[in-house]
Amino acid sequence: MPIEGLTRALGARLDELTQSGRLKGAESAIRGVVAARDGHGPRYLIEGEGDTPFLRMNSNSYLGMGLRREIIDAEEHAAADFGTGPGAVRFISGTWSAHQALERRLAAFHGRPAAMLFSSAYATVMGTLPPLVTDKTAVISDALNHNCIINAIALARPAEKHIYRHLDMGELARALDAAAKSCARAIIVTDGIFSMRGDHAPLDKIMDLARAHDGAFAESAIVMVDDSHGVGAFGATGRGTEEYTGAPPCDLLVGTLGKAFGVNGGYVVADATVIRYLRETAATYIYSNPITPAEAAAAARAVELVDSPAGAEMLAHLRAMTARFKDGLVRLGFETLPGEHPVVPLMLRDTARTSAMVAHLRRSHILATGLNYPVVPRGDEEIRFQVSADHTEADIDAALAVLSRFNR
Repeated sequence: MPIEGLTRALGARLDELTQSGRLKGAESAIRGVVAARDGHGPRYLIEGEGDTPFLRMNSNSYLGMGLRREIIDAEEHAAADFGTGPGAVRFISGTWSAHQALERRLAAFHGRPAAMLFSSAYATVMGTLPPLVTDKTAVISDALNHNCIINAIALARPAEKHIYRHLDMGELARALDAAAKSCARAIIVTDGIFSMRGDHAPLDKIMDLARAHDGAFAESAIVMVDDSHGVGAFGATGRGTEEYTGAPPCDLLVGTLGKAFGVNGGYVVADATVIRYLRETAATYIYSNPITPAEAAAAARAVELVDSPAGAEMLAHLRAMTARFKDGLVRLGFETLPGEHPVVPLMLRDTARTSAMVAHLRRSHILATGLNYPVVPRGDEEIRFQVSADHTEADIDAALAVLSRFNR
């Protein structure tokens, strides 16, 4: 074969990933959904598992939006009106009225002048950060930021890169002081919710530091937040980490439509001039198709639902189920981390125990995600549970009953 050398090298690399515990392996495929009934939320059918229903506790669908009839109807009606795909990138002929309506709705939801859609939140970060970086820009990043931020910084090649210890505001302040000596612009970039642990950035303190140092930079010290796990799932009205911490609006806020809003795509909200500039310079916007018009219509309906009394009830139920699960873990003697976000880590701090727990949960028909070294630092091994508003008290109690039977 002409590519024999390549396949040998790739096979060796796959063997390394297997031996180090980083190989993700075969994907479980969901083949069907069993509707909620008898006091239980929906269950999921998995390829190769027959008709056994599984409780899904590893989904980013924090509000269960993807199964709600009004969201499905909005997408189906728009697909009937507009077809199934956008047909082009935005600046050619791929902008539909549904895209613009959603952008206006997102800007209003976040209290910002303008919004801009991307194909995903990952593409949003990759498209937004590099155009804002010059050869006189320092980028300052939390050590536990998401992979998309890490890769966006690498692509941007800033004049200076500073990584501060997770949530260490003293180290962030010192990084700003150092950057001010040689850079005209500083961009502080952080996750709002850190998805492995469910903890949140102190955005109120970060904004205070940015404003205090702003005068030291000719082109400002700005704050960019990726709150993909926060928006729609965190805060009394689902405005995310900004709302929860009482922070003033950050300069650029990235969100996703594919988690709490239950659809697909990503977006950024910001000043109108910033958004206009990004439409001209963000490669992942200019050269990639947008989400479909039907997805945009469904997402707009999801935002409208969150921003309503029914949405407030869903968020209150989500908080109650999260608290019920966390309290149950503590009663069972397990370790978790403080916080109100529906990402609930069960800290096992041992690779073998984590793997055994995942297997125990799977045998008991519960889907949850195990995170082992080197995906997380040694000693931070955990099971990441994700609570959803479509979980019921019976679901939470069933999961806790399974955990109580784990042989520790």
